[in-house]
Amino acid sequence: MIKSGWMAALAVSLGALAAPAFAQDKPAALGVGVLTFTSGPAAAYGMPGKNAAELMIDEINAKGGIAGVPLKATYVDEAQGTQGVIAEYRRLADDKTNQVMIAALSSANCLALAPLAEQLQAPTIGWNCDTHQLLLDGKSRYYFRPNGNTIPEFVAYALYLLQQKPDVKRIAIVNPDYAFGHDAALIFKTAMKALKPDVEVVAELFPKLGSANFQTEISKLSASRPDVVFSNLWGADLENFVRQAQPRGLFTSSQVVLALGETVLQRVALPEGVIVGVLGDGWWMSPDAKANPDTKSFVEAYQKRYGEYPVFPSVKMANAIVYMKAGYEAAMKKNGGKWPSRDELAEAMRGSTVKTLTGTTVTRKDNDGLVDQIVGVTTKSADYKFPVIGGMVRYKGDALMPPQGEDAIKWVGTLTPAFLAAQPKPGSYK
Repeated sequence: MIKSGWMAALAVSLGALAAPAFAQDKPAALGVGVLTFTSGPAAAYGMPGKNAAELMIDEINAKGGIAGVPLKATYVDEAQGTQGVIAEYRRLADDKTNQVMIAALSSANCLALAPLAEQLQAPTIGWNCDTHQLLLDGKSRYYFRPNGNTIPEFVAYALYLLQQKPDVKRIAIVNPDYAFGHDAALIFKTAMKALKPDVEVVAELFPKLGSANFQTEISKLSASRPDVVFSNLWGADLENFVRQAQPRGLFTSSQVVLALGETVLQRVALPEGVIVGVLGDGWWMSPDAKANPDTKSFVEAYQKRYGEYPVFPSVKMANAIVYMKAGYEAAMKKNGGKWPSRDELAEAMRGSTVKTLTGTTVTRKDNDGLVDQIVGVTTKSADYKFPVIGGMVRYKGDALMPPQGEDAIKWVGTLTPAFLAAQPKPGSYK
């Protein structure tokens, strides 16, 4: 039976809308949109992520791709601003040859893209979306975060600090003046006051992102005489702060906590005893990482190609790609080996448990990932010319995450000294 013109057009239109819901023939290539900073100050963090993506994709393609389908990445620079990022994301997601997106580094961009992922039904893996606000409503079907969020990341530092320095009384904070810095300050303060109510915040400073000179902040920190200085400065800001603070004795007068300190170990001569971590479990020298042959191969290939060892943004990106690949394999296993649609990929990632290069990611029903937190202190190593992380502890990801649906900050405020006492101790992760 021949349909009339408008009925035929309607049938074609409806068929196009329904197509993503069913398994498809294998494409010539799997298009992947990768969003990160490749220019500007944030490239100090974003380029290690891009490097890892390029390396991982090359390695996967060298082994035949995913079920014989090679990966083809399109990289988007987040430095163009959120409106430009939205436009680029929409352009890529509208093209059905781009079946999955890995986005993004900036939490502000992640928050802007999450509704688009739902609207465009585009499976999206937040490789570095830290903000705890991203998946609060628990309704996401297409946006996934396998690398954890700011709540467990910064609660972990409060735990480690109090385990190392139980008598601390005076704390100071110097964080970048945007959401990531303010959120980290709130979480860290709330955790410290819950776990040790007599703690006093004696200084709270928020220099502009991209600052070159921190002398004013260092003077204020020194004048406040803190027992502890906590900071989640990163990139060039962190390097500049460390280089300017060391000659002025800040690292000897106070216990310094650098939440993103691992990223500068190969670039700046940090003294021993600085508390650092990797905002998750992505330390390439952890016992779990060193026991994994795939991780050893990744680290060796990364060092050979880029002339340095991967920092934790590199590992976060690599783990996001491992997560994506596991999603495709699980989807095909479930549907009898057929190439999955976007919907089938999203369904396979929902509630998944994936072994990564550095541990295991468990995806909750709200699409948030449970990831362990590794924290330690800088120490010298005879095997490397730069400080490494020693005295490590690995906190369980599920222990540091608020239950689904609960107010995250209020949950942090309910932590008790008994909770602290029940956690694994520094040096226990060997």
